[in-house]
Amino acid sequence: MSDGADTAGLDAACARHGYVIGLAGWSGSGKTTLAEKLIAALTARGLDVATIKHAHHAFDADTPGKDSYRHRAAGARQVIVSSHARSVVFTENREREEAALDSLLGALAPADIVIVEGFKREAIPKIEIHRAETGKPPLFPDDGLILALATKGAVAPDGTPPQILDLDDIEAIAAYVCGLAGRTDVAAAS
Repeated sequence: MSDGADTAGLDAACARHGYVIGLAGWSGSGKTTLAEKLIAALTARGLDVATIKHAHHAFDADTPGKDSYRHRAAGARQVIVSSHARSVVFTENREREEAALDSLLGALAPADIVIVEGFKREAIPKIEIHRAETGKPPLFPDDGLILALATKGAVAPDGTPPQILDLDDIEAIAAYVCGLAGRTDVAAAS
C-alpha cells in the first residue's frame, strides 16, 4: 500500500484487512456523507465494513453521568463497555501522542473493507472528495495515492485526477471500491 521502510507498520496493519481505502478532503467537502452512503452500499453487497474516523478536536463519545464517563473522569486510561449488542473501547491519550493509523488498523477485527475518513496525509490509497464551494484546492496534484476524485456532477477542477467519480452516484463509487478491493464477485444490491 505504501513505500519505504518507515511505512512497514502501516503496510502490516493494512494487510490484516481485505482492503483499506481513505476518504480525503477538506472540511465541509462531504467526507462523512459519502462514508455513510458508501458503508450502506458496501454492506448491502454483503461485505464486512469497518471504519476509522479522524477528529481534529477533543470529543466525547459517551454521556456525562454514565458509568463509562464516570470511570474515565475518575482517571481510568482505558474503559471497555460491553453488552450483547456492542462493545466500545475508550482510551484516553492524555500526555501520549495521537494514535497512529497503523495502531488503529491493528486494533480492528479483520474486515473486507476498511474506510478511513480523514487521515488525508497517510500513505494509503484514497478517494478525494472535492467541492468547489469549499474554496480549497484539490489534494490530488500533491498526493500520488489519491486514486480518484469524487465531485458533484463528475466535473473535475483544474488538473488531471487519475479517475473522476460522480459524488451523487454511490453505486458507481461502491463498484469502484469493490474493484480496487478485488471484490468484483459481489453484485450491487437490488
